[in-house]
Amino acid sequence: MTAMTSAPAWLARLAARRDVGAHPWFAQHPPPADRVRDSAVLVLFGPGPDGEPDVVLTERAHTLRSHPGQVSFPGGGVDPGDDGVVGAALREAEEEVGLDPAGVEVLATLPPLFLAPSRNAVTPVLGWWPRPVPVGVVDEAEVARVVRVPVADLLDPDRRFTAVFGPYRGPGFDVGGLFVWGFTAMLLDAVLELGGIGAPWDDTRERDLPDSVRSPWMRAVEQEEGA
Repeated sequence: MTAMTSAPAWLARLAARRDVGAHPWFAQHPPPADRVRDSAVLVLFGPGPDGEPDVVLTERAHTLRSHPGQVSFPGGGVDPGDDGVVGAALREAEEEVGLDPAGVEVLATLPPLFLAPSRNAVTPVLGWWPRPVPVGVVDEAEVARVVRVPVADLLDPDRRFTAVFGPYRGPGFDVGGLFVWGFTAMLLDAVLELGGIGAPWDDTRERDLPDSVRSPWMRAVEQEEGA
């Protein structure tokens, strides 16, 4: 099957939207004035082996102090030498998964979102990868696994659920052997909805966070509550 060389219509529509900031999730999570650090993530779509679009996700190393074992997009903090958030997202993707930045078509930057646990203002950089090349773990201290997840799997209602931890309730995905929740799941959910391809799913189906994605402070909270 011939791979797509241009971004699919739904992704192009999303990139052209000027009302993304009005989406409830973006509107409810603006960075505070005293934010600590600017960061960026690369939300990278491209044609998969079957020619249908997929997205690049990483499983963070389980030894990290911040968000160990959790699923994320390639990305990280903006360094002084970066060309803004776009430069940071591309650099981090190259360092984490071996991506060639020259092969990425940057479609848009979405409004920054506040990630409270790390006090980062995170800007999603929307990208299209017309001719994907193999990617994988470059730095095992940062990344445990790299997975290209088909968009069709993200849209499958049987792979959707509400992730639960204490009072937290948020969208979740069971894809590519990954338990996707939190910031990454909410951003994927918003992207699909804003692109006009989101499918209905049963948000009453709940799943507790597996131990593999729980950080030390989350385990401590549970121990205190169970004491």
